[in-house]
Amino acid sequence: MHIAVVSLHMGDEDRHTESPLNEEDQEIGAKIADDPKDLLSILPHYYRGEVSQANNTQDRMDQTTNWAITVLAALLSVVFASPEMPAYLLLIGILVLSMFLSFEVRRYRFYDVHRARVRFFEENVFANALQPIGAEHSTWREELSDDLRHQMFKVDSVEAVSRRIRRIYGLLFSVLGVSWVAKVTLFTPESQWTEAAELPGIPGEIVAVLLGIFYLGLLLIAKWPLDREAKGEIQGNKSGEWKEE
Repeated sequence: MHIAVVSLHMGDEDRHTESPLNEEDQEIGAKIADDPKDLLSILPHYYRGEVSQANNTQDRMDQTTNWAITVLAALLSVVFASPEMPAYLLLIGILVLSMFLSFEVRRYRFYDVHRARVRFFEENVFANALQPIGAEHSTWREELSDDLRHQMFKVDSVEAVSRRIRRIYGLLFSVLGVSWVAKVTLFTPESQWTEAAELPGIPGEIVAVLLGIFYLGLLLIAKWPLDREAKGEIQGNKSGEWKEE
């Protein structure tokens, strides 16, 4: 009698913890994996879905870049429209540009998730289908399955900031820096550059030093890390080598 009660109690616990799907539904994916025809029929749909996700996240990232360029152009036109316009407006532009960079870094990390999967699929499935010499990763199905179950970013924040500075924002920040120097020197000849560069309560020399430290930090971030941790794309080969090979 005691054994029966224990068994009944354990059966109740199993019912509370069991999956809402029945066993047949849970094994649908496993049956597809065992049948090459069924597997090949769903892989193109998966590939198109990942490409679509990568394109969508890249479009969102491009929108942020477009807004940053638009704001930068509008700010420069306002600052240089009149000699009376203060140079500190360009410093505000640096803050705004930094805000856009923070938005774009997060979007870039999501884009890199889908881009890395697309590239992983191409080199292990399509490349081997064209020339069956063995996949790059012998357990690519297990690795891709694990990544779909447990999603994670493929690139950390520092590396994402570094790549966006090297590709886009380094040039935008440089334009603002050169514009600030020109504004406090060439476009305000009636006053000393230290007077044109000063902020309320902060001398112009200190503003210039802080700005120099900021740009030095940008340069260091752009150059570090030297080795990319996430999966690379077009790197290490010279143009045209693939034709010769």
